[in-house]
Amino acid sequence: MHRSAAAEHSLDRDARSYRYYRNAVERHWDPAEIDLSTDRERIGKLDEATFTDLRRTLALFGAGEEAVTEDLAPLSVVMEGIEDQMFVTTQLYEEAKHTDFFDRYWREVINPAEDDRGLERSSPLDDRWFFDAYHELFGRNEAAMDRLLTEDTPANRVRALCHYHLTIEGIMAQTGYYAVQTNYSGEIPELPLIPGLVDGFAEIRGDEGRHVGFGMAKLKELLGEGVPIDVVHGTVNNLLPLTQEVAATAAASEDGAGLDEGDLTTYAAEKHLQRMEQLSDASAEIPDVEELVAVERPADF
Repeated sequence: MHRSAAAEHSLDRDARSYRYYRNAVERHWDPAEIDLSTDRERIGKLDEATFTDLRRTLALFGAGEEAVTEDLAPLSVVMEGIEDQMFVTTQLYEEAKHTDFFDRYWREVINPAEDDRGLERSSPLDDRWFFDAYHELFGRNEAAMDRLLTEDTPANRVRALCHYHLTIEGIMAQTGYYAVQTNYSGEIPELPLIPGLVDGFAEIRGDEGRHVGFGMAKLKELLGEGVPIDVVHGTVNNLLPLTQEVAATAAASEDGAGLDEGDLTTYAAEKHLQRMEQLSDASAEIPDVEELVAVERPADF
């Protein structure tokens, strides 16, 4: 027990982590309830290069969600406060839901769309979708999180949060959400609106906004307790070439439609600068949870 015997109640309901936990509970969604009924038909309108680009993007997201579901567990072990632990349990659950969504999408939309095109059915685990920078980025994340189980120091917590919440979720994943939602929300004339995909990404992106807010808040706490900001800069700058390469490789190919390499690497760089400014400025506030989870959706599916 970490509570004082004199504590009046078990939970601090004003704590940021508790408020994030409650927001997760109140915004619950089920991957099985996302309507995918028109996605297969709409995806049939994509040319072959764009269809391949979409499959690669979804494979990268699906494998990434599976990896971070596995990698988050050490943080739940070392967190001391019950409110922090409660929030991390919601994050673990949500990462698992995201994994579920991408698996369902491949089974119910991508494979049938391949049948329609006369293509051999593919797997989201096929080696062709992945590349060295992607494997290295997630390998470093796993190592940073696992280190908490043997060397749980403030600096190592900062490094773990920089790998997981700041870089993978706060920069790389946010860039991917932006790309998919922009490409398939009807904003680009060459591409159709794909409603189930955009709706699923909106739910996932809302969850991830809360996750990033939690990680950023914990980083600011640790910096306020004396961990040098150089630990953040050093960690994120070492990862930045990998995130840029992942963003560039996941962009639309030369023959495919959608945002290109320049669009996504620029967006990733902007996210990097934004996160660094939030951490470097002691007076900068982490946005309110409702702002973190607010995601615009197309008005007409």
